[in-house]
Amino acid sequence: MTGPTKRPGQWPVDNPVDLSSLTTGEGISDDDLYVQRAAERALHEMVLGSIQHDLRQQPTPLSVLTAARNWCTRITAAADEIAQEKRKAA
Repeated sequence: MTGPTKRPGQWPVDNPVDLSSLTTGEGISDDDLYVQRAAERALHEMVLGSIQHDLRQQPTPLSVLTAARNWCTRITAAADEIAQEKRKAA
């Protein structure tokens, strides 16, 4: 045996990619990529903020944990549905 096998994405990487050599693609400027990233980050913050707001509205520590579990269950169910739709479309 030559050693433990590594899964994709596992650290350390055998052949790292030189990120400075990557191009942004045709017609996409660095400014456009920055704006896109900022918009994605803003959406992420809004969604997380909404969930946190809902959790802060709960009256007891137990109800906070119950609400958090409910959020997790709903998010996982939505992810399962979307993944299934994408598998059918592929």
